[in-house]
Amino acid sequence: MLRLIGSLSFIWLLMAISTAAQPWPPVLDADGQPLRSGVEYYVLPGVTDVGGGLTLVDRNGSCPLYVGQEPLAPMVSRGIPVVFTPRVGDTIIRESRDFTVEFSGASTCGQSTAWMVGEENPETSRRYVVTGMEPRPSSTLWYFNIENNGQGVYALRWCPNCLTTNCPRPACESAGVIDENGKRLLILDGSAFPFIFRRA
Repeated sequence: MLRLIGSLSFIWLLMAISTAAQPWPPVLDADGQPLRSGVEYYVLPGVTDVGGGLTLVDRNGSCPLYVGQEPLAPMVSRGIPVVFTPRVGDTIIRESRDFTVEFSGASTCGQSTAWMVGEENPETSRRYVVTGMEPRPSSTLWYFNIENNGQGVYALRWCPNCLTTNCPRPACESAGVIDENGKRLLILDGSAFPFIFRRA
């Protein structure tokens, strides 16, 4: 009998440890629910009085469109909903795990609304987040992830996971928001902007 109790206690302990030690916890929306693949969410600022949600922005009067933030206004817009798709088969978006992200609906350019890391601006050394091309699974430029700052808000990052034993690790960068000629644009510059996610 003592051996049975010891065995059951050991099994219970293993189950408790495996449940508590999930390596990649789910990203939670503003209602405390896990973000799900294929579901539309607004990406909103995690602080007030800085602008609206993320949207498509015409940066320079031509295509492609850039990922940016709705301006601060008396009636702040939530922006355009996005859909997250995990890189590795899962139905939940998890912290520090790669996903692609795409705005719902069509752009005025008639191009893809999937996000990707653009080329570095030689004048500022900034990399913008752009749209306009179809995702290529072989490229890491399409894969973003989310990091929890521990205070109920998240940072969007470009830091693709290596899925093989031999691949170069890119420089990890957090997404920030800058004001450029009156337009708020999402850039990779190491200064993390806080975001929350609300189901559309």
